[in-house]
Amino acid sequence: MHEHLIFLGISIVILGYGLFSKVLAKYNISGPMIFTIVGVLISPLAFGEKQIHANAESVQILAEITLIIVLFSDAAALNLQQLKAHWRLPTRLLFVALPITIVLATLTAMWFYPNEQTLYALLLALILAPTDAALGKIVVSDERIPSTVRNTINVESGLNDGIVFPVLLTVLAMIASNSTTAESGWMTYIAQQIAIGAVAGAFMGWAGAVVMMKALKRGWMVHQYSNLAPIALAVLSFYFSEHFGGNGYIAAFFSGLFLGNTSAVLREHVESFAESEGELFIMVSFLIFGMVFVPTSLPYWDLKAFAFALLSLTVLRMLPVVLSFAFFKVDFATRLFYGWFGPRGIASILYILVAVHQLGGVKGHETIFAVASLTVVLSIFLHGFSAQPLAVLYAKSHPADKSE
Repeated sequence: MHEHLIFLGISIVILGYGLFSKVLAKYNISGPMIFTIVGVLISPLAFGEKQIHANAESVQILAEITLIIVLFSDAAALNLQQLKAHWRLPTRLLFVALPITIVLATLTAMWFYPNEQTLYALLLALILAPTDAALGKIVVSDERIPSTVRNTINVESGLNDGIVFPVLLTVLAMIASNSTTAESGWMTYIAQQIAIGAVAGAFMGWAGAVVMMKALKRGWMVHQYSNLAPIALAVLSFYFSEHFGGNGYIAAFFSGLFLGNTSAVLREHVESFAESEGELFIMVSFLIFGMVFVPTSLPYWDLKAFAFALLSLTVLRMLPVVLSFAFFKVDFATRLFYGWFGPRGIASILYILVAVHQLGGVKGHETIFAVASLTVVLSIFLHGFSAQPLAVLYAKSHPADKSE
């Protein structure tokens, strides 16, 4: 029954949102909002049927594919040459603000939920650490806003999921081994996963780019497959790494990074896929989120959960960002703008699914996962509704021509 509802819901929402997407955009209604709402409407909350488990095989397969595509596409979109020229601001967000955010969020979670294990408090902080520029898409595409600001937000959201993920894997391994020491061998295991994954992914990305460019130059490849082939390489990199004992997700990220920086042409093809077919996977993940996680976590959404979620989206994110630009000539309004536009979206959703799969469920720690889900729900709507008004307001005092 639910399988048919899923496909029916996907078909209806894609058709409906596609037909009226421009009209809805005028009212600041985004795709993630619509897909999440439809997910809730076809969930057991509405039909009173048995709950769908987050570690169900179909849900995990979708999450796995989507995370591979997201990591690969984000990495491929990163132009290292441009990053060298404009590295200071993104570096501050990634290597100063991000660690501070994780530490503050962990301490706050420990204070809010003293009965939870410290590692679970850290897990919550890591799940909510990566940002999703897609939830504020209007901001990063509005040419009235200085390109430096837009590029910084884009680079941060493109890189922070790849930076956080190895740490997330480490914490999950520690939880699974019931150890905070190296006795159980988790440290060696994680080091092997990251090292082999990075090397395998880098090799596959570089080799794949060389082969594909040769095929394109000699006219061997039909145009329609120029978008699909790089994505197939992402999946191949995943399994190649897993076969040799590495982490497939790390491999997907490094594969995209090397492919995108070996060939600008292939980078454009990956971006083209991400904007169309890749968008479908992401939107379906929001639907699954609304259908699976909202009903499961709803009973645990109390005042304490709302308080933590709001802190996560405001103080715990904005304060580290403001502090990270301490000695830079970045005005306070711009610091707040960077701070607010750190939405929690697809990466957090996929991290939740990865954590549930790795740990075999959420039993005994439902509150932690419920708080993470609530934070994502609030971000979807708060950042979605505020993106256009705040972008217009910011552009009035910081027009693009002053910084271009």
